[in-house]
Amino acid sequence: MSDYYEILGVSKNATKDEIKSAFRKKARELHPDVNKAPDAEERFKELGKAYDTLSDDNKRATYDQYGEDGLKNAGFDTGGPFAGGFGDLNDIFESFFGGLGGFGFGARPDPNAPQRGDDLRYDIKLSFEEAVFGVNKTIEFNHLELCHECNGTGAAKGSARKTCTKCGGSGQIKTVTRTPLGNFAQITTCPLCHGAGTVIEKPCPKCQGQGVVNADKKVEIKIPAGVDNMSKIRVSGEGDCGINSGPSGDLFVVVFVEPSKYYKRDGINVFTELEISPAQAVLGDVITIKTLDGEQQVTIPAGIQYGEFVKIKGAGVPIISRPSQRGDHIVIVKIAIPTKLTDEEKQLYDKLYRLNGGQKPQDSIMSKVKGVFK
Repeated sequence: MSDYYEILGVSKNATKDEIKSAFRKKARELHPDVNKAPDAEERFKELGKAYDTLSDDNKRATYDQYGEDGLKNAGFDTGGPFAGGFGDLNDIFESFFGGLGGFGFGARPDPNAPQRGDDLRYDIKLSFEEAVFGVNKTIEFNHLELCHECNGTGAAKGSARKTCTKCGGSGQIKTVTRTPLGNFAQITTCPLCHGAGTVIEKPCPKCQGQGVVNADKKVEIKIPAGVDNMSKIRVSGEGDCGINSGPSGDLFVVVFVEPSKYYKRDGINVFTELEISPAQAVLGDVITIKTLDGEQQVTIPAGIQYGEFVKIKGAGVPIISRPSQRGDHIVIVKIAIPTKLTDEEKQLYDKLYRLNGGQKPQDSIMSKVKGVFK
């Protein structure tokens, strides 16, 4: 006795979708145009019976409880969908999946239809300042363009395309295979004209009948202010040309920004470090620093601590969508401790040290020694 679940290769708690998916897969394997095994017809019938039963809730419930004999006793047709003869297989598959297209034999794309050209990518390097303020660049790249010798027809001058003699202009070849399941018609793309329905009598010598040629092209592009590393700029219509009067693809320019030795960027803000002396940190100062807009004075407030920052508003990177608005320039303060001092500086630091209650270790030891020998 056949096990319908085993035939389909599913578990007994399989869903309807799982059963249908399993049937589709098995049907492809046992299709008469694919499987030439002598028992393919019988296995195909069994597959149909299994699917017919398990895809119907009432039949499946009866089968689960009483088996195949229970189906017969309940008055169900146990012959399966192929019991009365197979006839035209397209009609059979139409009832299950909407035609042979579900098995890869559906309508094929029209090779004569307009086709969009491929998109292209071009990588460009920019300096830090070029990325911040934007720049115009002329780039050169290779792409496919219509052959000007034949205007994209692929045919040499004075010649034309003619109807394909193999397919009669249909672009397809139909072959009929007689099988135990009936006549099976298979449609394939014509190998001579590749589905176009016409062939070139005399190919164009420049493009070898392709209708397109590789060519170098120069394009000037405008890179907007504020682009960052890995930004993409789309240049419409500058990719490969289309086929059969289809539109050209696009060119995507990918930006790579060289790092700056002075600035660090985070979004629309730039950061720099500024070293000041302890005296400047205590008393404050006005210092001239380099910014994206040139030299500018920045006020260091008295008492600033190590790692604190001073912000110059509007001196950062422009916002791409609103270039009149910019981020900030943030100056991070570092306090440099001197390692070499003049005699005068030593005296001043020593005086400041003592004013702040400092006591050198040697002074403390000498005081204790003097106290012992009083």
